[in-house]
This record gives sequence, structure tokens and C-alpha cells, in this order.
Amino acid sequence: MVTQVEIAGRKIGPGHPCFIIAEAGVNHNGNLDMAFRLVDAAAEAGVDAVKFQTFHAEKLVSPQAAKASYQMETTGKTGSQLDLIKKLELSFDDFRALYHYCREKSILFLSTPFDDESADFLVGLGVTALKVGSGEITNLPFLEHLAALRKPLILSTGMSTLGEVESAVNIIRGVGNSSLILLHCVSNYPADPADANLRSMVTMERAFGLSVGFSDHTVGIAVPLAAVALGACVVEKHFTLNRTLEGPDHRASLEPVELLEMVKGIRIVEDALGDGYKRPSSGEANTSEVARRSLVAAQDIPTGTRLTLEMVTIRRPGSGLPPVMRDWVIGRYTKVFIPSGQLIQLEMLA
Repeated sequence: MVTQVEIAGRKIGPGHPCFIIAEAGVNHNGNLDMAFRLVDAAAEAGVDAVKFQTFHAEKLVSPQAAKASYQMETTGKTGSQLDLIKKLELSFDDFRALYHYCREKSILFLSTPFDDESADFLVGLGVTALKVGSGEITNLPFLEHLAALRKPLILSTGMSTLGEVESAVNIIRGVGNSSLILLHCVSNYPADPADANLRSMVTMERAFGLSVGFSDHTVGIAVPLAAVALGACVVEKHFTLNRTLEGPDHRASLEPVELLEMVKGIRIVEDALGDGYKRPSSGEANTSEVARRSLVAAQDIPTGTRLTLEMVTIRRPGSGLPPVMRDWVIGRYTKVFIPSGQLIQLEMLA
């Protein structure tokens, strides 16, 4: 049995609609007005939740921390990671305003905390779940603190081995928190689709009995749609107001129109998956009659004739006797005259 999780009254897991998280992250560039506009775009796209990142820059990185390669590519080689992160920080008051704005817009507010104080603040604010970034999967003391807050956790697993995921899962479960969802992730911005390895979701689901999803950093929407087809119960995707904006994550993000298309695509994929029972669809009835075949008179057949194999052929449409009845028909006598090309019916035979 795979564990299901409930977030804000929504059941998440196999058999339930995919929970779609629009990852605003730090794509507000430290500007609260831009963050509000990101909430608007997410709500208009029809996602289930919009997610930010809550942190104190000084508690997240040391002054000696260098930028990641993708951060250098998007923000330049000068400056430290601390300088970069500091510019992207929002205050607790900002997040309080965003939380209430999301409620006005009827969209779920989520955020990823990066320190104990930020996590405690978010829980006090009223968040219904906490998202945990891939970088924290080996930060076991922090995971233990988050688990003790007794909120559902959505844990990204980028950069990790199955053993590291196991250690994280054990820590969270050891605190008594069983409301956990794992997200497969490739922590590169953008990620190469060839590195996506979506079958890792299946591996983790089987290994831990947990609902799994996908946090996507590839360009476009093809890979997250494939993840849903493979069983992802959550999809998280970065989005931005404009991919050309300055900042570390914009280039690997969807623009609002693309986010809307992803949501539509996910819902189409879900509908297409069906229930797994092999049976004709309601829309196939007419096609079946036209495309299938029936037993047809291959020649004029007088009344009282004993049918032979040469007298019976198989032709469209499928509204007569099915081909499987041919051996039953051969050897029977006709009760009426059957012209060539006529579909053979039961009442024509003795």
C-alpha cells in the first residue's frame, strides 16, 4: 500500500488528481509587487498551489560560499552566493502579506523554509504543508525539526542516492511524521531531459511505500507530462513572469502561458490514463460497426441451399453475424433467397 497524504483537504496519492505546484521560488527578485503578480499568474493558470522560498540569507550560506555554475551563467561570475541570495530575500511581513493574498485568490500558499526560524514562522502563519528543498536531504537535524512540526512534508530528492533518501525518510518517520511525499528531481537549471530518469519515481514508491512526484527543471512541459503518465502524484515546476529577467532561476522557468498549457496538459494526461479496464469506449460504437466485418453472401444463394465455404465471404460492415460464426453457418440451409453481397442474418437460416 502506498501512503496517501492530505493537504488542505486534498488527498494526494495514487487514484487522486495530480497536485500541481507553481514554483515561484525567488523569481520575484526580492520584489513584493512582483511576487503578487506571480500569485496572480499561478491562480490564472489553475495550479493547486504557488510556492515561494523563505530564508534568512546569513543563515543559509556563509560568506565563503561560491555561486553554483548555473548561478554564474545567469547572474555573472562576480560576487558571492551570499550576495546573490541576499538580493532575493523577502521579509516575514512580506510572506504574511503573500499568504493572505493567496487566500484572497483561492490558491494554496506554500513555501520552502531553509532554517528552523523560517519553518516555525511558516507553521505559525498557517501553512498546511512544508516543501523541503533537495539541498536539505542530508541535513538530518533540520529534517528532524521539520518533521516534529507535524505538518505534511514534500521532500525533493535531487542530487541524492537511494540510501540518502532512506536516511531522510527514516529520520522523518522516526519522529512520528508519516505524512511524507517524495519528489524525484534533477538539480540542474535547466536540466537535460536525458538526465530526468523518471523511473526513479517508481523505484522510490516501491522502496518506501510513499506517494511520489516530480520537481522539474527541464525546459518546456514534455517531461512533467511524462512524469504524470508514469504516476507522479505531484508536479512542481518553476515559473516566471519573463524568462529574460535577471536572476538565477528565470531561464529554467515557464512563462505564464506555458504554465497554463502545462496544467491543461496534465489534466488531459490524467483523463487519458483511465481506469485500466480494457473495454470499448462509448465513442467507438459507430466505428466498430463500420470497421468490423460480418458474414456476407459471396454469390446469389437460392432458398433451401446448403451453405458451403465458397458461398460465404467476410466483408464490412460489422452489423451482421461476426466472422467467428462462420463455421457455425457453413452446412446450414437457407430459408430465403440471399442475394450476393447481402449480410447473412440468423433468421435467414434453418
